[in-house]
Amino acid sequence: MNLVSVNWLKNELSNPNLIILDASPLSNKANLTAEFLGEKIKGARIFDSEKVFVDTESNIPNMFPSEEKFTKECQQLGINKNSIIVVYDNLGIYLSPRVWWMFKTMGHTNVAVLDGGLSAYKNAGLPCASYKQEENLLKGNFEADFNIENIKDSNFVLENIASKKEVVIDARGNGRFTGKLPEPRVNMQSGHIPNAINLPFSNVLDNGKMKPKSQLKSIFNELDLANNNLVFSCGSGVTACIILLASDLVLDNKKSLYDGSWVEWGAGTKFPVEKES
Repeated sequence: MNLVSVNWLKNELSNPNLIILDASPLSNKANLTAEFLGEKIKGARIFDSEKVFVDTESNIPNMFPSEEKFTKECQQLGINKNSIIVVYDNLGIYLSPRVWWMFKTMGHTNVAVLDGGLSAYKNAGLPCASYKQEENLLKGNFEADFNIENIKDSNFVLENIASKKEVVIDARGNGRFTGKLPEPRVNMQSGHIPNAINLPFSNVLDNGKMKPKSQLKSIFNELDLANNNLVFSCGSGVTACIILLASDLVLDNKKSLYDGSWVEWGAGTKFPVEKES
């Protein structure tokens, strides 16, 4: 259960173990525009991965929170060990896959992304409400169990350039990957991690929904990944999780996220950068 449809969610709305999380971002670097602002699925709890579920002590944006912090904040949202979690956002599929991977990494496997997000749900005529946090939530008993293999750091990625043990897949647009277009963040190099391959996140989506598995299989077959372990990267660890989710729907390869992504790698001259002429 990694990706669910609006119809699936509709049939589960009465399930007492179901928890719906709204992971809509306040802004995005992909210049996407939400169809519906100021609304959320009725009963959804707001999952703030930009200010709450994040390592606030890191100078790198969007880094995963600690196991302890994740546990505490999930309990505050009323999440339990037996919760069935469905996460969505208001951009179709954008930030929700990162939250999905966060839960997977923290040991909670019963979690899925809502295909098409808020737009698909609202356009199906299902009940929505104003965008605010649910009140009087009972404290949950969720306990995180961090799987360190799901996250890679810059040291691992640097060593992997020489060892080539794992394949790094970059979800940024081709212009940023090749270095022909500037990065949207200031004081950031353009280009890519040496030996990385490019799969823009938009390639696996169709109008805010994930492409069918048959098309996803063709996309990943073209990358000739064989049985290699895969490390996903992007600008700041968000859109990397979109292609990570897409790959998880059709590939058995072991997968991980380079959480620092380009916002760490492309800052300054500490790490090697490749560009294409």
